[in-house]
Amino acid sequence: MKTKKILSAIPAVALLILMSCSGEKKNEAVDTVNEKAKVKIEKVSMQDVEQLNEFTATVEANIVNRIAPQTPFRIEKLFAEVGDHVKAGQLLVKMDATNLKQSKVQLDNQEIEFKRIDELYKVGGASKSAWDAQKTALEVARETYKNLQENTQLLSPITGVITARNYDSGDMYTAAEPIYTVEEIRPVKLLVNVSESFFTKVKKGNEVDIKLDVYGDEIFKGKISLIYPTIDPSTRTFPVEIKIANNDERVRPGMFARVTITFGTMNHIVVPDLAIVKQSGAGDRYIYVYKDGKVSYQKVELGRRMDNKYEIISGINDGDMVVVSGQSRLNNGMEVEIEQ
Repeated sequence: MKTKKILSAIPAVALLILMSCSGEKKNEAVDTVNEKAKVKIEKVSMQDVEQLNEFTATVEANIVNRIAPQTPFRIEKLFAEVGDHVKAGQLLVKMDATNLKQSKVQLDNQEIEFKRIDELYKVGGASKSAWDAQKTALEVARETYKNLQENTQLLSPITGVITARNYDSGDMYTAAEPIYTVEEIRPVKLLVNVSESFFTKVKKGNEVDIKLDVYGDEIFKGKISLIYPTIDPSTRTFPVEIKIANNDERVRPGMFARVTITFGTMNHIVVPDLAIVKQSGAGDRYIYVYKDGKVSYQKVELGRRMDNKYEIISGINDGDMVVVSGQSRLNNGMEVEIEQ
């Protein structure tokens, strides 16, 4: 009998225990609901922010010359190799001189003929038309000889470096490719396309910072050398040419460059980067703004990043209190408690 009484009493005790536990959990849930999310806030303000924009470009030689004669000749001798530095006026190629020699003989004959008719003309032994014709023939012979001279001995028109050689001594020049390519790399230049919104802010002579992928974070200085006067209607951009002095020749044509141009300053709000919230599944950025015990979810447009801060183009106001800690527990319009 005692055993039966004990067994019958167990369910009642268990029920009391369960009811007690359930009550405790309900009290905890109520406490959790009533507890406000704690956040840290910071007041933001307007500051003068340097307006920097980055552009990408490929380094180009300042001048590129392709060395070749006007007409096909046999190449007698080459005097330079790829990588050689050459000076303006330096002999690079000697072409076959057969045509030049023939032209010199013709020129000498024309000079003799002109001298003869000129003497006759002075004493009335030749007509003015005959004198004019012989003079014209002499000028043509001189011009032909001069042209052949220039195309028999090819000189470098610039000081630079040989970047290509497409023939060997003894080859027949075919006009398919130049014999040499000479590039001036002191200075080198870059061409970037800038948005038309900056057209009035770009000034010739302004300095720019340039980074080259091959040299990591090392900064090279350049100057704006040319601003194109028209806007491309399809892209709404205009070309800007930048030159690097490159006296040490470390910068070479073909290198990939990142150019940073300053377009003055603008007065914008600056916030800590901790205040920025990225919306999941989208590229939008938000900031929680605190006012009268509640937070509101404000979409913002970011400008440039400056160490641990961001420039804000639009979305919040000067003097706003923004949440910098505890955003993960927040919803729009939620009441919060300020954590000191």
